[in-house]
Amino acid sequence: MNDIHFCLDNSPQFQMLELEEVTSTNDFLRDYHPIREQEITLVTAEYQTTGRGAGDNHWESDKGENLLFSLLVHPRHIAAPEMFLLSEVLALAVKDGLEENGKGTAFSIKWPNDIYYKNQKICGLLIENELQGKTIERCIMGVGVNVNQTRFHSDAPNPVSLAQILGMQVERRFVLEDIMKHFTRYYAWTKEGRNEELHQMYLAHLYRKGETHRFQDKTGVFCGTIVTVEPTGHLIIRDEEGEQRRYTFKEVEYLGK
Repeated sequence: MNDIHFCLDNSPQFQMLELEEVTSTNDFLRDYHPIREQEITLVTAEYQTTGRGAGDNHWESDKGENLLFSLLVHPRHIAAPEMFLLSEVLALAVKDGLEENGKGTAFSIKWPNDIYYKNQKICGLLIENELQGKTIERCIMGVGVNVNQTRFHSDAPNPVSLAQILGMQVERRFVLEDIMKHFTRYYAWTKEGRNEELHQMYLAHLYRKGETHRFQDKTGVFCGTIVTVEPTGHLIIRDEEGEQRRYTFKEVEYLGK
């Protein structure tokens, strides 16, 4: 395991731990308690034996092909009801990092925080918050980015990698450096009170926002239009009758046009 410290521009310093193989980088950080607390800890792995996506889905990644990493932060300045801000920070950072390496390719954020190229998923995020009182004591953010894998063996419906998009292999470290550059910058914004600015940036890149599509919730299938996402993370969809429906994660499913 390599232990490195970085500081990008005037953003917060972060510690980086490089692992060869681990059950998952989130698992590693869940049990990681250094003697001296770091503001941001980044853990990377070449391979995860039990890497997870949202909802306990397995995140497929061939060894050494993609970016598998987790971040540990201590955002005590963020109140518990505002925890979705951390999802916005991470999603924006990954999107921007991919675009810097994508030769003009645009990416979008599928609510709550997957990263999409057109209608294909290139990145999944898994965020775990540990609360203490009214604030967030620890936040572990797991990230899986499809970088160089070109064959996917699972039954995931729509995976894509940066190499498939560009038609060439990509240096993974450059992608990680750009993601961390944006993450440390946006995370600093949360300490500066620039929460609304971050929220509006998130909304500007929201997948399918303003489009009419079919959705399914506990009442059945309906057509609706994504109106917005609230700062709390709730998705607002306006159905064909003009009624606005409000959802938390996993309460509604996209079905397409």
